[in-house]
Amino acid sequence: MSTLLSVNDLLVTFPLKTDFPWQKTPLLTAVNHLSFQLNTGKTIAIVGESGCGKSTLARSLMGLTPIISGQILWHGEDVTHPTLKQQRQLCKERQMIFQDPFNSLNPRIPVGEIIGEPLRYMMPELSSAQRQERVIAIMQRVGLSSEQRLRYPHEFSGGQCQRIGIARALITQPQLLICDEPVSALDVSIQAQIINLLKELQETFNLSLVFITHNLSVAKHISDTILVMYLGKIMEIGDKEAIFNDPQHPYTKLLLQAVPVPDPIIERQKPPVCLTDELPSPLNPPSGCVFRTRCAYVMPQCATIVPQLKDLSTGNKVACLLVEES
Repeated sequence: MSTLLSVNDLLVTFPLKTDFPWQKTPLLTAVNHLSFQLNTGKTIAIVGESGCGKSTLARSLMGLTPIISGQILWHGEDVTHPTLKQQRQLCKERQMIFQDPFNSLNPRIPVGEIIGEPLRYMMPELSSAQRQERVIAIMQRVGLSSEQRLRYPHEFSGGQCQRIGIARALITQPQLLICDEPVSALDVSIQAQIINLLKELQETFNLSLVFITHNLSVAKHISDTILVMYLGKIMEIGDKEAIFNDPQHPYTKLLLQAVPVPDPIIERQKPPVCLTDELPSPLNPPSGCVFRTRCAYVMPQCATIVPQLKDLSTGNKVACLLVEES
């Protein structure tokens, strides 16, 4: 199986404004030396709390956020800082589905034009009739009728608007879809419909997915690999079954405990989820292990030693001194 996307030691920081010009400009580290690979036709779920750097990672993969250091390989080719020609081709091959289905659509344009707009810039050789034919075909593929192309976004429900966003992303026939929490703003029943639609489209078009979510139950349903982030760093990464059946990092265990169980008896028997402190500021992260201020198993060496990703017998990787001690 070929490797579609490789991310090596990615670093993304943002300089923040200061009150006085002589003050040193503070840097916010959103993605801190992160590495992973994604194979063709597979899905990696990026999981973590709000503020851990998931959306920044997605934007950097799309070329929307400048990368300070590291490397992004696309089919083995370095596209970390693409040329204008490379960027145009990458826009065709990599598309993004946004979190808010309403705000991601222009309210003044009919949805048919919204879906077909990427074709004007990325496939200018197509005629107007050919563009319209593609728009109708992709709308029907995502569960919308051809007559709805003349309507405006405010005439659709949240789930239908997300289907429009999916159709717009698929119109250029991409190889990779980056989904930035695409179901978090939808009802639970609609979430299941959209996730099932994405899985069906993935099988049909052999798509690869980077699926960003804070819901581990959603990640389990759609992903092949799970990457757990905390303050821009990888806490644990590996096969979803191994992570769900035998999580190693204390943060991963807490996230799994927070997943609700449909059975009320089992739910009441679960131990309470308890984080010992507030989420630290990414401007001033803790020394050593960044999770140590909220970890119930913290050790003295956690304050001075930065844990590195360690290979486990399951094939997963975990960054925790407790695992190394064991």
